[in-house]
Amino acid sequence: MGEDRIQEQDLNQLLKIRREKLADLKASGHDPYVITKFDQDHHTAEIIARYDEFEGKTVKIAGRLMSKRVMGKASFCNVKDLTGGIQCYVSRDDLGDEAYAAFKKMDIGDNVGLEGFVFKTKTGEITVHAKAVTLFTKALQILPEKYHGMTDTDLRYRQRYVDLFMNDEAKEVLVKRSAILKEIRNYLDGQGFMEVETPVLVSNAGGAAARPFMTHFNALDQDMKLRISLELYLKRLIVGGLERVYEIGRVFRNEGVDTRHNPEFTLMELYQAYTDYHGMMDLAENLYRTVCEKVNGTTKVMYNGIEIDFGKPFERITMIEAIRKYAGVDFDEIRTLEGARAVAKEHHIEFEERHKWGDIVNLFFEEFCEDKMIQPTFVCDHPLDVSPLTKKKPTDPMLVERFELFINGAEMANAYSELNDPDDQRERFKAQEAALAAGDEEANTTDEDFLRALEFGMPPTGGIGFGIDRMVMLLTGATVIRDVLLFPTLKTLS
Repeated sequence: MGEDRIQEQDLNQLLKIRREKLADLKASGHDPYVITKFDQDHHTAEIIARYDEFEGKTVKIAGRLMSKRVMGKASFCNVKDLTGGIQCYVSRDDLGDEAYAAFKKMDIGDNVGLEGFVFKTKTGEITVHAKAVTLFTKALQILPEKYHGMTDTDLRYRQRYVDLFMNDEAKEVLVKRSAILKEIRNYLDGQGFMEVETPVLVSNAGGAAARPFMTHFNALDQDMKLRISLELYLKRLIVGGLERVYEIGRVFRNEGVDTRHNPEFTLMELYQAYTDYHGMMDLAENLYRTVCEKVNGTTKVMYNGIEIDFGKPFERITMIEAIRKYAGVDFDEIRTLEGARAVAKEHHIEFEERHKWGDIVNLFFEEFCEDKMIQPTFVCDHPLDVSPLTKKKPTDPMLVERFELFINGAEMANAYSELNDPDDQRERFKAQEAALAAGDEEANTTDEDFLRALEFGMPPTGGIGFGIDRMVMLLTGATVIRDVLLFPTLKTLS
């Protein structure tokens, strides 16, 4: 019989024993699941940090039993809650024979409440001396063997509920994510922005170059899509006179999964009337600087061994300047499709027949420049051909007033001076429809209601979209997007 088979039998026996313990508890009138409340009054980190105040005082803590060492009439255990763990001393003299016997039968992973006073052992460890221990829930599954956490990465994501209490680092990243979102909201609220919610289920998924997920609404017998962006509905609100709006919400793109992409992710978009993309640069720079300092206590972060400094002014460079700098090609001098195709062939840039001048410019940037943008850099003035919702530059109609914020070689934000000319927007939609017909599955389709909204008049507006997951990755040092998502998308196991 193989070792794996023996281990499987051992595990099954252990699981059986836990089930039997639960059955015995219920049969003896001590069903833990009937308990509905416990007056937890402190967390472990608070007790440890402020020991001088808590010494000798009675506390009520609750959490998961993470270790237990029984020594006859007395035992030590560790109880872990949201903030950390603390040692507890449990004795028969304090609990009585029956309660102490019940404690000895508890298993690692059980959820317990403990009441007792705070003291230090002879070795100086802060400890709670238990006067009462209550079992709330019986752990019927076995915790991973290694106390420091789960080592199977895929299993960690599939069983995040285990990962959170076994891996402190994983929990800290996800707790910090919440703090980052809080500080983003604090900053924007302080700037006079209103948080709103717009539809997730839409008939026309526009506002980005991405393939949507499709579904069907039975009640109306109508095909629907999950949104790929927040843009077009938020702009409708600017038309409605709200002036400054933002939304933090999930969007869905039917594309690949890698270290920086998950098919559902958190996007934040905001729109401000009477400003342009320069105003959005100032906002983005101040937002990153403020949130980083509030959450991390400094304007600097270390990411993959590189120090990123948000305290310094962000660099600003045009896309054409970046290509000239890093590829040695000047698209200010190459303004025809034929010329762009020729220089692309010279530099082994693969392009498709449907690609226009601006598409090739963008391909050059992706190939030669993107990974050079390590410190925070605003890359500005994109080609019109790759920016269907953006105002043209008055001085150069082949370019638009758009920027992308790059940090550590990754795009972190995308912003425009928003196109508010309804006739120009209609022509852009037509070009997108043509691209779709030519095989571009990520092209937009015409949104007639959005055009109607523009015809009522949208003021000059600056807009920006932030990838919140990537922002969290950067500010926490996480190298894969799954580490900053509570429940990343995974292939279903058969």
